[in-house]
Amino acid sequence: MQRRQFIQLSTFASLGLSLSGCGFFKSNHRDFYNSHSYEFKTLVFELLKDWCDGMLKTQILNPSNPKLHGLLDCPACDHHHPRSMDAVYPLFFMAKATGDKKYSEAGIAAFAWGANVTRDDGAWTNELNPKSWDGTTVFGAIALAETLKYHGDLLDDEKRLQWYKRLELAADFVYNRFPVIGNANINYGATTIYALNLIGKLIDKPEYVKRSKDLANQIKSFFTTPNAFLYGEKQGPDKTIKSPKGLFAIDLGYNLEESLNSLVLYALEEQDEELLALVKKSLETHLEFIIPDGGLDNSFGNRMYKWSYWGSRTSDGMQPAFGFMAKYNPAFGTAAFKNTELLKQCTHNGLLHGGLQYNSHNVKPCVHHTFEHAKPLAFLLDHWESLPEISNKTPLPRAIADGLKYYKELDVTLFARADWRGTVSAYDAEYNLQNDCRQATGASLSLLYHNKVGLLCTASMAVYKLQEADNQQPAPGQDIALTPRIETFVNNAWYTNLFDLEATYSSSDENEQITCNAKVQLKNESRKIVPETASNFNLFYNCSNQFLEIIAHTSEEIKHITSFVLPIVSPTGEFVEQLTTNEIKIIKPNGIVKISSSVPLQIKKTAKGRTFNMVPGVEAIPIIVNFDNDKREVRIKIEVL
Repeated sequence: MQRRQFIQLSTFASLGLSLSGCGFFKSNHRDFYNSHSYEFKTLVFELLKDWCDGMLKTQILNPSNPKLHGLLDCPACDHHHPRSMDAVYPLFFMAKATGDKKYSEAGIAAFAWGANVTRDDGAWTNELNPKSWDGTTVFGAIALAETLKYHGDLLDDEKRLQWYKRLELAADFVYNRFPVIGNANINYGATTIYALNLIGKLIDKPEYVKRSKDLANQIKSFFTTPNAFLYGEKQGPDKTIKSPKGLFAIDLGYNLEESLNSLVLYALEEQDEELLALVKKSLETHLEFIIPDGGLDNSFGNRMYKWSYWGSRTSDGMQPAFGFMAKYNPAFGTAAFKNTELLKQCTHNGLLHGGLQYNSHNVKPCVHHTFEHAKPLAFLLDHWESLPEISNKTPLPRAIADGLKYYKELDVTLFARADWRGTVSAYDAEYNLQNDCRQATGASLSLLYHNKVGLLCTASMAVYKLQEADNQQPAPGQDIALTPRIETFVNNAWYTNLFDLEATYSSSDENEQITCNAKVQLKNESRKIVPETASNFNLFYNCSNQFLEIIAHTSEEIKHITSFVLPIVSPTGEFVEQLTTNEIKIIKPNGIVKISSSVPLQIKKTAKGRTFNMVPGVEAIPIIVNFDNDKREVRIKIEVL
């Protein structure tokens, strides 16, 4: 950039930023209290401040050691999180909101640490290794641009000009790194659209804005028919490859928390009506998967190895997409509200934990969750007067649902009857064929929720794998899958329907009972059918007003111990009692869960009385029901009393 351009830019930035900064929080907070959606705004602000204070507690301040100074030291991981410099935006927002310089000083230090992962070509790498993944530069560029656009007046002239120069280098890299949609996972293409539009207008780069429009036109072909799922979350050069069942690679976590956010903001900015219609339809589809407590049902998503129940581990959060689009559907606002409440529920000591029961199982939180999810909250607050009214008065679709909804793009069915909510998945689109991280498939009951007592069953990875070692925490204790399943062991090899990508099922709703009828096979991780014993099973999920019944049977001879495993979500502290050999009850705050079976039940012994899985971050009681070799059938009933 020439000196004259920098002077013009700094003058514009100083004027514009000081204007944008003074209208939101005045010293007496009068504007805060007078603006709309006060209840939601208070929730957002208080949670953001809690997170900013929590991040400050983790930050290393040692100016004499630039390799550490400014880093957010993760309580859970033994490696650095280079993207912690993204925290600059929420920290600068909080500095202006409160008038406390400790936040801007922390933001400056966090951004300075980024020099440790800076390359000459303008990229920031995702690890200390300069040859590591560099696509995450787009997220850092957005965070820096939003910091400068809304709060750059907190910097002195010299530092502000330095940061603008750094932004231009990063944006040039992004411009060259993502010239088309589809040369990386779809979330990178989507965020590049927003990034180039934002930065192009901020630093007067019309070629950036033009590229963003070109990419926006390209991405329109990456929405499925008829439900407008955004697809393309897949390793490998071709994001359009379909699975054997003809299904695209789709992950709801990345869609809602990253891609759709960017597309909504771009479409609104550019008044792209065609894209706006697509994202509205897509959000309406994704809204169906928001659980009544604000969680996200990503049990089947092909990147669910990063699913944390409230969203995804290293993405931003669903608040902007749902928040800004609430003017089209007030239930979008409810989703943003309820999910933010859930984030608060999962926050302890200032840090967002990766699931409902990290804290009860004494699992430390990864700071990555906090500094990423803080950004969209700051963005909402910076744009509050542009938001529509947001409340939780309009019920979520899944809160009032009744009946069946089948999504052919996923081979997934949602069912609802009375207070029961469930998901059945036979989705077969894998993220990485060489190192498969199996999401819920095999016609498994990937989620079971009850409006009175909450989450009862949920999927995990079939085998917990560190697909992204620097973005996942190692599992504490024994890895026990949480997905309900049939299983057997032959020659120490595990065979289960969770590895059956060819499973099929049908659904019906008759005489007030919903039935999902599946045909599954027991396979190992290499997808080989179990030898020497029964391999073909029928699975029935029967849902009535009063109970959820699971029936599994085979016509083949069972020669090895075969079981149905039913992990019931239950945090440490809930009372569990085996009433009889065939009955177990779990006392929850809002009701008693009773599990009964046609054959004896047993609880697998674990070190802490609960198993815990990082995906999606909950504790469970693993209940095991062995098949009777003569009857070859298991019947399990779940009731809430």
